[in-house]
Amino acid sequence: MRIKTFPLWFIAAMAILAILAPGHAAVFNPKSFTLENGLQVVVISNHRVPVVTHMIYYRVGAMDEPPGKSGIAHYLEHLMFKGTKTLAPGEFSATVARNGGRENAFTSQDFTGYFQTVASDRLEAMMKIEADRMTNLVLSEEVIEPERQVVAEERRSRIENNPAGKLNEHADAAQYMNHPYRIPIIGWQHEVDGLSRDDLLAFYRDWYAPNNAVLVISGDVTVETVKPLAEKYYGVIPARTLPERPDWREPPQLADRRVTYKHKQVRQPSWSRRYLAPSYGAGPREHTYALQVLAEILGGGSTSRLYRALAVEEKVAASAGAWYDADARGPGQFALYGSPRPGQKLDDVEILIEREIARLLKDGVTEQEVTDAVRRLQDAAIFARDSVSGPARIIGSALMIGLTIEDVESWPARVGAVTVDSVNAAAKAVFEQPGTVTAVLLPEETS
Repeated sequence: MRIKTFPLWFIAAMAILAILAPGHAAVFNPKSFTLENGLQVVVISNHRVPVVTHMIYYRVGAMDEPPGKSGIAHYLEHLMFKGTKTLAPGEFSATVARNGGRENAFTSQDFTGYFQTVASDRLEAMMKIEADRMTNLVLSEEVIEPERQVVAEERRSRIENNPAGKLNEHADAAQYMNHPYRIPIIGWQHEVDGLSRDDLLAFYRDWYAPNNAVLVISGDVTVETVKPLAEKYYGVIPARTLPERPDWREPPQLADRRVTYKHKQVRQPSWSRRYLAPSYGAGPREHTYALQVLAEILGGGSTSRLYRALAVEEKVAASAGAWYDADARGPGQFALYGSPRPGQKLDDVEILIEREIARLLKDGVTEQEVTDAVRRLQDAAIFARDSVSGPARIIGSALMIGLTIEDVESWPARVGAVTVDSVNAAAKAVFEQPGTVTAVLLPEETS
């Protein structure tokens, strides 16, 4: 239901971070060291195949953009592939391809990341070119303007021509009264149109620095191999003084909001209700583990409370569920959603979901529900260690939002401590607060 400008693998990685298997003392057993310039390096060894993923994360995202310059973090991500003092435009990607690798990049509200996956004997080549564009990016009007049109087309396809994306953009703007999460990652188009070369270079120079980055390397590699290469290519880059970050906080939210969007392209009406919730980076973190279990109880597939009640028993909904987003530097969100079956009313979906939440607050969850939810989370994460790139994405993303390696490694013990009482307390903390945003998507002809 919720659309972000993230690649699908990123969403999957964040889901894995939220469900790492309970019952194990450690998850990935990474090794970490920090260079003199402040760059943290994390190495996760996995020798099953001779492949390695090299990822550089910068602790800067859409929430760090200057006022009036939305979209600059995402726009700069595109331009990072356009050439440096030593690489001509397009040569970075050509080098990756020539070495048999694949690459990509992503921008979130909280951070920006770049990665390559190659044979392990090609790691040094990737480190060389990635370190180069950390400090030697060259931007000319000849590359800036065509890429602005690429970004505009991306916005048209993901948001302007996507009714669900459009609704989500308006719902986020309604959800956050003060926090920059209210502004879309891809930016408002009129502000992207106004971004200049000087704006882009200033943002790059402010934030793209080793002391604002984390390098994560996962796969057929050891820390003994990585350390001299990291010192050779990244260690020579000087640290920079970083801008001071605003301490963004939401004021008390006392009024519920309702956002309705109608469009001729809509074939399936949908309903969702979003609540501000604590995240790993903001609010009482002890609720985050219980809320993960609660989201599984309410929305974890065909046996979940909401799907069973609305789709199986009442036969009103085609889909119904819940999601919880704890992976943020700022406030998180907990959401409920549903869509009616053909011939059924969207209003009835809303009424039945509200009935289930009222029942939850009155009677609470059961011991069996908590036990089953934790077990399902264990089953879903069973292959987390087997991936080459997945561990790098999980640990890198966690470090970007203020968690530590120990937080990731100790997740099993922490989620294992979730109790019926803690789930019920977390439910009350989220569902009994004002300030909800209800988002409704309807066909244009619906009155």
